Amino acid sequence: MSSRDQDRTPRRRRSPSRILVPIFYRHEDTALVHLAKAISDGRQVLVLGIVPVESQRPLSQAAKEARELRTYLNREVAPLGVRIWSKIQVTYTPAYEIAAFVTANNVDLLMLAHRPDDPELHALQQSIIDHCPCNLAIVRGRPERVRGKALAVLRAGADSEQALRFALRLAQGGQVDLTSLRPSRTAAEDLEHPSNLAMDQVMEHLTRVKSAVAEDTIMLTDEPVSAVLDMAEEYDLVIVGASADGQASFPRPDELAAALLDQTEIPVVVVRSRDIPETRSPMESMGLDTISILVDKWFAENTFHAEEFNDLARLVEAKQEQGLTISLALPALNEEETVANVILTIRKALVEQFPLLDEIVLIDSNSTDRTREIAESLGIPVHIHQNLLPEYGARDGKGEALWKSLYVTRGDLVFWIDTDIVNIHPRFVYGLVGPLLFRPDLMFIKGYYLRPIRVGNVVQAGGGGRVTELTARPLLNLFYPALSGLIQPLSGEYGGRRSVLESVPFSSGYGVEIGLLIDILETYGLGAIGQVDLIERIHHNQPLTALSKMSFQIIQTFFRKLDRRYNLKLLDDVNRTMKLIQHDKDRFYLKVEYIPELERPPMITLPEYRQRHAARLEARPSPA
Repeated sequence: MSSRDQDRTPRRRRSPSRILVPIFYRHEDTALVHLAKAISDGRQVLVLGIVPVESQRPLSQAAKEARELRTYLNREVAPLGVRIWSKIQVTYTPAYEIAAFVTANNVDLLMLAHRPDDPELHALQQSIIDHCPCNLAIVRGRPERVRGKALAVLRAGADSEQALRFALRLAQGGQVDLTSLRPSRTAAEDLEHPSNLAMDQVMEHLTRVKSAVAEDTIMLTDEPVSAVLDMAEEYDLVIVGASADGQASFPRPDELAAALLDQTEIPVVVVRSRDIPETRSPMESMGLDTISILVDKWFAENTFHAEEFNDLARLVEAKQEQGLTISLALPALNEEETVANVILTIRKALVEQFPLLDEIVLIDSNSTDRTREIAESLGIPVHIHQNLLPEYGARDGKGEALWKSLYVTRGDLVFWIDTDIVNIHPRFVYGLVGPLLFRPDLMFIKGYYLRPIRVGNVVQAGGGGRVTELTARPLLNLFYPALSGLIQPLSGEYGGRRSVLESVPFSSGYGVEIGLLIDILETYGLGAIGQVDLIERIHHNQPLTALSKMSFQIIQTFFRKLDRRYNLKLLDDVNRTMKLIQHDKDRFYLKVEYIPELERPPMITLPEYRQRHAARLEARPSPA
């Protein structure tokens, strides 16, 4: 068969992930089945009957035990609404049979009861644990009827990531009030182990999960294990990862997990993540498992498509019903080739045909071409941002233009789109407006799109966004992984509610987009941010030298946010000059430029702004 023929061969679909509960002859118990159902979250729960047989005994002699176990499963387990595997496994090697079953049936989680008081079963389960190729939960006690309070003890590492998943699924049923317990740490420890940052950011945005009041006390005591044990007694169930760093795991969990299993009277679930090599470092243990708990859900719920909002009459109706005004500010620097088409296209569709926009203004950055003259000839108000608010000085930079656009616009919703878009279409605006009109919980919206790039005479469909992929998204994944679902965090098409935009600082240069995302995340939460597919954007691509300078500013913005969040001083000692590689005829040389990334305070803090917008601010409802 040729490789082409092989490509045409239909591939077998992988079945959905499942939970497996093995039930052993003479150790029948439905407790784990109840718990498995409670955390299944739509996954199928499989029950596998197993009859272990001693090596010197013929397997055929176990037919009676198999029949008795099958009868028990049909009578006691089948009514629980789970799938009982039709074939009872009669085997000399239960661990091998279970491992093979897990692999063949796409089992994601294996659940076993902790029975140290039964030497025969305990030895069997230790063998199963050694060979288990999937996530594992060891359960002490009988938690199938748990109601009330559950405590999730969360540390660094993949084991805790899986423990959090387990706890959240248990809490989804509404019968368990979930509290998280996370040890407090120093900023240096966070930077050394980014998995800590990942877990913290997930928990900050899971608002239904409480944080334990005593978390700082536990780190201050000389005996943290004893402190956790004392606190656990206040709960009906405790869930913990098998180890904090992947260095210890089943069959030998670390000290804290072992103590909870052996020294408490309440039900305990100890979770081990699959496939954690003993050499795995804290950096590697960060993974995407933790973040996907938050980001996957956000991506599904807060990602839109522009064509969802192409009924412009409906948008206008929603705007009028809510009594909102909408401003569009167009930042520009030497865009005489495209600015007229951008203005005419947007104004015709969204002002003249459908009164969606209440104002369009041009925020110019001291263009040296005809950009301003063209906009003025079309009746658009034009402001040179270096001339606005002169008492605060004149800075160059896109972020400075956006910050000052808040001063001169008046809309309740403010949006920005770049003026170099060659394939301009009204969707670049209505696609941004729609989500904020129909989702009152959204505060900020970012556009994303395919960005073709021309290389010679060839156009590459997805070649644009080089700074995004080489600088912005890697840094977000490292330090702000809650934002890792943003497809194009640096896109120039975005906007939000004025009450939010005026309350956060603005980086003056190219760090403005990243800075806004981070500050809105930390102030309003990930759920306040959305993104919308604007399909495709064709624009003038910048040379690599310009992109290098852009990256230099963006990295400084990250450092500033890390300094503020973790009380560090990273920016105090960094170099703000950049040596740019230049080539002239037959030689290379260095050109040094001073490229600081400065920051403006929240616009709401300026008395001039408060005076200009006094009527709106006075009409704003007071916070509860």
